[in-house]
Amino acid sequence: MSVMMQAFYWDCPAKEKQEHKWWNFVAGRVADLAKSGFDALWLPPISKAAQCRSMGYDPYDYFDLGDYDQKGGTKTWYGNRAELVALIKKAHKNRMGCYADMVISHNSGGDEEETNPLDGQKRWTKFHPKSKRFPRDWNCFHPSRYEVTLEGELFAEFPHLCHRNPLVYTSIMEYAQMIIEELGFDGFRFDFAKGYGAWMLGTIAKYRYVKDGKEFSPFVVGEYWEDGESIEQWLNKVNGFSDNLVAAFDFPLRYKLKDVCDTPQYDLRKLTDSTAIIANHPWKAVTFVDNHDMGDNMIVNDKMMAYSYILVHEGYPSVFWYDYYNNGLARPGTPNGIDALISAHHRHAGGETQILHADPDLYIMQRVGHSDDNVQQSGLIYVLNNLGDKWSGTAVKTKWVNQKFVPVAWDGHDTAAPNERTTDGEGNSEFPAPPRGYAIYAPA
Repeated sequence: MSVMMQAFYWDCPAKEKQEHKWWNFVAGRVADLAKSGFDALWLPPISKAAQCRSMGYDPYDYFDLGDYDQKGGTKTWYGNRAELVALIKKAHKNRMGCYADMVISHNSGGDEEETNPLDGQKRWTKFHPKSKRFPRDWNCFHPSRYEVTLEGELFAEFPHLCHRNPLVYTSIMEYAQMIIEELGFDGFRFDFAKGYGAWMLGTIAKYRYVKDGKEFSPFVVGEYWEDGESIEQWLNKVNGFSDNLVAAFDFPLRYKLKDVCDTPQYDLRKLTDSTAIIANHPWKAVTFVDNHDMGDNMIVNDKMMAYSYILVHEGYPSVFWYDYYNNGLARPGTPNGIDALISAHHRHAGGETQILHADPDLYIMQRVGHSDDNVQQSGLIYVLNNLGDKWSGTAVKTKWVNQKFVPVAWDGHDTAAPNERTTDGEGNSEFPAPPRGYAIYAPA
């Protein structure tokens, strides 16, 4: 019953004419996002980067949140510490959490070039941050006397931190503590998680933080951009270091959904295999349609088909700011947009997922519903139609007998409302969806 908003996209401060004011800009949308059903905001990197007009994925001074005049200015591209804290407090007031984007694999913007005596190579590894916290030299990076061989993979040509160095380890842990205990964040998103040892991420995840006078376990998700088997191996490894569950972004599912939307005659039966993370580990999967990294690989056609899928299946769905606002897919007050899907997610998408039918052009599943003292979700029927020229559906056997169903969300190349359906004494009924679209039916 959770939906995350990725509250930024690439170059958003400039494109929205909100340079150095992004925290305030997002804060202005918090109340509306909460009303739409979002439970958390994933925010971009908060620290001063190699230049103040940066998305933050090239960190320079971890402890400068926009309050020191360095790297071309005082504020980060998003604002300063006070504005960030105000955003987090406003989110909490509206019962939403905030997740910090952690870039702890590599650094950039070094102040001096120096020679690493272990390999004789020159690199920009002298850092003199104005916060005076976490100054660095060559021994803080790979190769280091603490660890000559890099644990993960290199990102571009940036110097990569050696977390085995006690100064690096201690500083990164202090940074994580500041994020949770001082700023008030509720979790972490780890960038380029394959760039360093899983033990470091696991250590940050399992640390016993104290928030509002109580022990606090943050939400944690890693960006491990690989195939499903590699992600599962990483999940097993990182969770071996932590008793606080670490999740991963479901990249295999995302590429399937891109094919659903952008590849003609894509076979919907491929949605039923076990290569996506949600197939085997739904409680460890953060599902998404697009994000700031996709660039030229963004989904182009019929994107609502992809959003419908992640918002009715298991996993923790993440909605992309650019799609919701700039692409106009929120569509509040209609049954045809993301807002209607979020409502269906909260009210109906509970319990086990059971696939009722799958052929190259039609996919139908049911969520069986969930009920306890805290949550009441009725269950639903979801239909995805790959045909571009006609409505399509077929009779399926559901868990509900003699039950009326009403359409609660739909979209496609025809936006006419689907008709209500009623199952027979054995639970059978036909459930159609619009061409190149979807329909969600809920028990009345």
